[in-house]
Amino acid sequence: MEYVKLGKTGLEVSRICLGCMTYGDPGKGTHAWSLKEEESRPLLKQAIEAGINFLDTANTYSNGSSEEIVGRAIKALARREDIVLATKVFNRMRPGPNGAGLSRKAIFDEIENSLRRLGTDYVDLYQIHRWDYTTPIEETLEALHDVVKAGKARYIGASSMYSWQFAKAIYTSRLNGWTEFVSMQNHLNLLYREEEREMLPFCEDQKIAVIPWSPLARGRLTRDWDEATARSQTDEFGKTLYTQAVEADRRVVEALGAIAKARGVARAQVATAWLLQKSAVTAPIIGASKPGHIADAVGSLSVKLTPQEIEALESPYIPHGVAGFK
Repeated sequence: MEYVKLGKTGLEVSRICLGCMTYGDPGKGTHAWSLKEEESRPLLKQAIEAGINFLDTANTYSNGSSEEIVGRAIKALARREDIVLATKVFNRMRPGPNGAGLSRKAIFDEIENSLRRLGTDYVDLYQIHRWDYTTPIEETLEALHDVVKAGKARYIGASSMYSWQFAKAIYTSRLNGWTEFVSMQNHLNLLYREEEREMLPFCEDQKIAVIPWSPLARGRLTRDWDEATARSQTDEFGKTLYTQAVEADRRVVEALGAIAKARGVARAQVATAWLLQKSAVTAPIIGASKPGHIADAVGSLSVKLTPQEIEALESPYIPHGVAGFK
């Protein structure tokens, strides 16, 4: 395993982050494809033993049960101080007023709920899951600053939003002397590269870590274009992401398949290697529902793409509309 600093912090994270949305009670929330605890534990164990120390979950994943499963696994499989544990806040957790969003009340309530479910006194990275259009960013940032000062989070990060919003948040924190976001968890893969226009250059300039979600495009980069899986058929959010440029996307997938076949490696390794070669990218967040998924993610660290291969992967791409956070 390789380790790098998380942006301009001193925190060291594995170059592969394990996304834990896959682990949760399938009877809770909207992820009917998630794995129960007895199915999840061996995969978490495999990841930790492979040297992956960076785990990412969210309060909303399977209505909190992902955090519970991850928290119990850490307690059983590792020393807490050896794990970089990340979770998120924003999405609705209960009906009625103040059950969602990034108000001071919501943040204070949800950090306590997440810590209880995770069975820990602190999280290493506390992230806003999306931009809250109904709460002043000053209120959100001061509340997050207070969470850090209270010792309940070591660092704070953000997830998918417009570049101008992220820049506004960074500027506002600096203006007030508050804790700044150190990471951006955004939508980036071979089928969705719009983040290359502004977000990646901004993060690289400001030395902010980039930890992309859906690096394999919800699995579309791991198989033939017309092949379906149980998850692809039931993943309602995923169905909204890759419908804009089907023919161009198909050509990307075909180029990926050709390169993987010529190299004798899995497609997932090539797709992840493409992300890892980007200087702005710190650690792609991979989902793993099978042991081979973790093996492929770790194996991608050894795949060094040539300029010609990168050109073949990138040339079929055409501009896409914003997807993943509008």
